[in-house]
Amino acid sequence: MELPHISDSLGIVHPLCIARGKNAEVWDEQGRRYIDFVGGIGVLNLGHGHPAVVEAVQRQVETLMHSAFNAIPHRGYLDVAKALDAFVPLSYPLSCMLTNSGAEATENALKVARAATGRQGVIAFDDGFHGRTLAALNLNGKVKPYKNGLGALPGPVYHLPFPSRDSDIDADQAMAALERLFEVETSADEVACIIVEPVQGEGGFRLLCTDFAAHLRRLCDRHGIVLIFDEIQSGFGRSGRRFAFSYLGVEPDLVLMGKSMAAGLPLAALTGRREIMDAIAKGGLGGTYSGNAVACAAARVVMDVMSESNLREWGDRQEALIANAHRRWQTSGRFPMVGKLTGIGAMRGIVFEDTAKATGSEHLMALLSAARDGGVLLMPSGRRRNVLRLLPPLTTEPDILNEGLERIERALETL
Repeated sequence: MELPHISDSLGIVHPLCIARGKNAEVWDEQGRRYIDFVGGIGVLNLGHGHPAVVEAVQRQVETLMHSAFNAIPHRGYLDVAKALDAFVPLSYPLSCMLTNSGAEATENALKVARAATGRQGVIAFDDGFHGRTLAALNLNGKVKPYKNGLGALPGPVYHLPFPSRDSDIDADQAMAALERLFEVETSADEVACIIVEPVQGEGGFRLLCTDFAAHLRRLCDRHGIVLIFDEIQSGFGRSGRRFAFSYLGVEPDLVLMGKSMAAGLPLAALTGRREIMDAIAKGGLGGTYSGNAVACAAARVVMDVMSESNLREWGDRQEALIANAHRRWQTSGRFPMVGKLTGIGAMRGIVFEDTAKATGSEHLMALLSAARDGGVLLMPSGRRRNVLRLLPPLTTEPDILNEGLERIERALETL
């Protein structure tokens, strides 16, 4: 596929061009059908063209397409902010700002945390991913391809190992690394915030250790540090719950959200405690396109559709089908490269191990190509790009999900 007018710096996973989509199915410009297990990298939890979202968007386009909220407020922005207060499972009332993307929400979270604390230091985690803008880049826990060759980035930022049942790092090791950080690198009273994903996305779908999450909450309370949970990929139902921090039993001070928030339209948010959100002087937050009226109309429908009962049904079904397929592949003895299942609920990854034939990354890259030839689109993740990231829409019909898993199995047979 030739891309003569596109920068070579954009990495393309699948060399094809899709023309239309319906729920978990897409068709390219030649009319070939694929089952979409990429989902816009977590943007399409409700699938391509959810009917209720399409209807709401069409109605909104006919009445008001946009107003810059900082100049002239509009009802859509206000309604989304009110709906988020009920939708996000936190015990305190929320204050929010809407943004265009998750990276923009991240950048604003850093501004807010600095203003609220009067400090500059940030603690992030190995293998984390928080965006591609300049300050967000330095939070990412991997150099290539995001930070390579860019020189000094905004900081100071300190990285810790990410403890998870899905990794070889436990809570004690991470706590020891945090203690060392405060003894050797910086003091706690110079840290503005700690930012962490409850379930890492780019890092390979790994759930944060609950004991360590509780430790972070206690530490932040003790030292006046802002605790930020990045739910940009794990939020809006991806884990089978509205937000993945529900699995941790800990409340953050700020929550970042985006991706599936508006079912494919650009909308994200920074939300949290009012006393933190109000720390910047009036006029210090905002954006021309932030909280676009059409995107807000989509987001209102998303929150209505993502009821607890719907999320439970979708999440349980997807978790069961993926876990059963993985168990079959791993116990058959036919696929020695298939390692453990990571993540939680419907947010699942499969680790690909090294074999005598190839590395785990090479096996996974070969699978992506073979699966595409077989009619299913997949996405890699992990520091070594050896974790298969499964992101089919939560609304995927069971027969389509099973068909996709069967096509993956046939692709595995070619490796």
